[in-house]
Amino acid sequence: MPPLSREQIAGRLAATGYVADPELATTLLLMEMLARPLLIEGAAGVGKTAIAYALAAVHETRLIRLQCYEGLDQASALYEWNYQRQLLAIKAREGESGARHAEEIEEALFSERYLLERPLLAAIREERPPVLLIDEIDRADEEFEAFLLELLADFQISIPELGTIRARSIPRVVLTSNATRELSDALRRRCLYHYLDYPTIERESAILRARLPGLGIDLAGQVARLVAAIRKEQLRKTPGVAESLDWAAALLGLGIGDLSEAPETLYETLVCVLKTHEDRAQIDRTAFSHLIAKVA
Repeated sequence: MPPLSREQIAGRLAATGYVADPELATTLLLMEMLARPLLIEGAAGVGKTAIAYALAAVHETRLIRLQCYEGLDQASALYEWNYQRQLLAIKAREGESGARHAEEIEEALFSERYLLERPLLAAIREERPPVLLIDEIDRADEEFEAFLLELLADFQISIPELGTIRARSIPRVVLTSNATRELSDALRRRCLYHYLDYPTIERESAILRARLPGLGIDLAGQVARLVAAIRKEQLRKTPGVAESLDWAAALLGLGIGDLSEAPETLYETLVCVLKTHEDRAQIDRTAFSHLIAKVA
């Protein structure tokens, strides 16, 4: 099957509800053409993870997600043995003796039957290339990052008891980072790179309408402009696209068709957007009224 064009990728992403700008569509095209992992950096809430889900929908394939965290080790990411089932199997064969029986038991215990796949092993064993999402790689430590580099280079895994398992298909790999620590140059060289910023007002309005079909064009534009204005405030937690979607859905559910309507109710719906006590205190009713006057 020939690769999709940039326009086709953008169109299919839009059909899933993800509105991509031309630069991102080009990046995804190059990712497909060069068969390279894609590293996406940006602030929390800009839609980095959603790209991987949309990409899986575009290619009609499985998405496999590895959520990174401090202390993540190879066993949690690759595979583990089902020790409970192994113990039960040992107990079931108690009483058997002899070297041959011992070898047979050991061979049976460390077989596919007792192997627990974790995301990385599952990804390379898929017949159809999946989308492998390695989410928040910056939260994992440098040792895990080095191991990941080796895997991305060879797409094979060595299991001492079973031997080397080579990829049945090469997954499309998307790595995300919130830049909480600096990633290695080696990882950056291995990947294509895209920085995802908060969307423009026009693009955020299009996202809202794509994800909420009942939302009118005027209200979508007002919400996008107001959220953009809120992001310019010195907040502890800047609202992301997910907060914009929640807020627009709340307004839609409450029957508010214009931001000039029901100012008290509108202010109370800020629970969808402002997620800390400090931010709620900073944008009080007076400050919110000033913001509304600018965008409504």
